Amino acid sequence: MEFFHEVKIDWLGKKWYFLAFSMIFSVAGIISMSWHWAHIGSPVPLGVDFQGGTQVQVQFPQTPDITRIRQATEAAGIKDVSVVNFGPAQEHGVLISLPEQTSDTGLDVGRERIESALRKHYSSNFTVRSVQVVGPTVGHQLERQAALATLYSMIGMLVYLWFRFQLIYGVAAVVACFHDTLITVGAFSLASSMGFNGLELSLTVIAAILTLVGYSMNDTIVVFDRIRENLRLSRREPLPDLVNRSINQTLSRTVLTSGLTFLTVLSLFIFGGEVLKGFSFALVVGILIGTYSSIAVASPMLVAWQEWRAKKGRATSLPAAKRSRA
Repeated sequence: MEFFHEVKIDWLGKKWYFLAFSMIFSVAGIISMSWHWAHIGSPVPLGVDFQGGTQVQVQFPQTPDITRIRQATEAAGIKDVSVVNFGPAQEHGVLISLPEQTSDTGLDVGRERIESALRKHYSSNFTVRSVQVVGPTVGHQLERQAALATLYSMIGMLVYLWFRFQLIYGVAAVVACFHDTLITVGAFSLASSMGFNGLELSLTVIAAILTLVGYSMNDTIVVFDRIRENLRLSRREPLPDLVNRSINQTLSRTVLTSGLTFLTVLSLFIFGGEVLKGFSFALVVGILIGTYSSIAVASPMLVAWQEWRAKKGRATSLPAAKRSRA
């Protein structure tokens, strides 16, 4: 299915606008992450998975008063507690999160403090559905492993593209993925700075980021593969014109796949509730940025690399796709 026929958009002619857009959001994200690092010791607010703490899911017989629950926990001397609605409205669920920055001993203390505070104001008129407790040591280990998982995935894809295409293709694709990850994490930091609650870095958010790395890489490879195919057919065509034509030829596929995926994750963000807010927010931002970077970051890098080599007198043609055997 093709939405666009004979598109002739000059994408590379707008590369400076794309560069300005990427720089603005990247720098804004870095500044916000630096501010968070100076104040809370991490570039973005961390969930219980990483910083350690207690999450208690509580169900009430009637619609709970979030403000009253917060007052109850504050009256019991519990600081920095997060109270949000949880699950479908008819189930009257609440998720109470208490960060712990102490040792791994006495991990049930957070749960006991939360339950004690609720009993004083609600008697026993509530039910504890589930409790998640993570110690600080485990949280730091998960944080390190999550960072390594993201790093190893990018290195693995760089090596694959090096052998599958050429090193410059791999470098361009990995730079685009790093660009996507930076802006997505920066969006979490910026949203938190603007007062949006529930956007914390957790294991589910890391899973979303790794998904986006693969999604962005796949979108970039589709464009690169069309570039290589056109190089085989049109060796004498100027590279900027050829890259523009390749992007335009894959534009219908990009709009179809990215558009449908975006609508799905947007529905998750709007209707998924507090528990899925961080996960779906990462997907919403990542799908948009990942699609953008395959056109506005990775492809222009190929042209910039070739132009730089030409100025140095070391220009070589980009590898073209091999002819298929009949």
